[in-house]
Amino acid sequence: MTATGTDIVELDRIAVYEALRVVELAQEEDWERDTPCAGWDLRRLVAHMAAQHHGFAAAARGAGQDRAYWREPEDLGEPARTHRAAATAVLAAFAEPGATEREFALPELGMSFPGRTAIGFHFIDYVVHAWDVAAALGTALDLSDDVLDIALVVARLVPTDPAGRGPGSAFAPALDVPPDAGPLDEALRLLGRTPEHWPVKSR
Repeated sequence: MTATGTDIVELDRIAVYEALRVVELAQEEDWERDTPCAGWDLRRLVAHMAAQHHGFAAAARGAGQDRAYWREPEDLGEPARTHRAAATAVLAAFAEPGATEREFALPELGMSFPGRTAIGFHFIDYVVHAWDVAAALGTALDLSDDVLDIALVVARLVPTDPAGRGPGSAFAPALDVPPDAGPLDEALRLLGRTPEHWPVKSR
């Protein structure tokens, strides 16, 4: 799922920390803002992000088949705090010795994957979700070119079969990529986002 020799756990940590940073920029009045995820305001997006963190943490420890771990938290009175606790849990799980060699059960995808591949899924998810949050807030995204180049490698490997895209799926159908697109814009468009509608500066 990722380039040979890539430290996917470290790349994932970078993406998760950037998502944490932008989520924690949100003020009380921001939680009802629209996001690039159709039909989701920022509060709902962050609830989804927290649930995915807990689900992947469970998967890293052999319990991913239990859908209870993947449910969105019921109490989102403090979305940033809820999200930080979930992010802390998944980073700890991925950092455990041997995590990349374990099998991760991912019920949303209907099967299990080698740990390295599963963490690659989580990595691209959090590059995209960091962008989603930054777009909703109108703030800049701070991910290096090296990280974005690997994110594009992973995005190009995500299947484009229409049966696995669209409502109820992790990603919308892939969009055409302009020839002058940078790595972030190309990755976003391959995963169904429309960056031209949500201008975000990269630092």
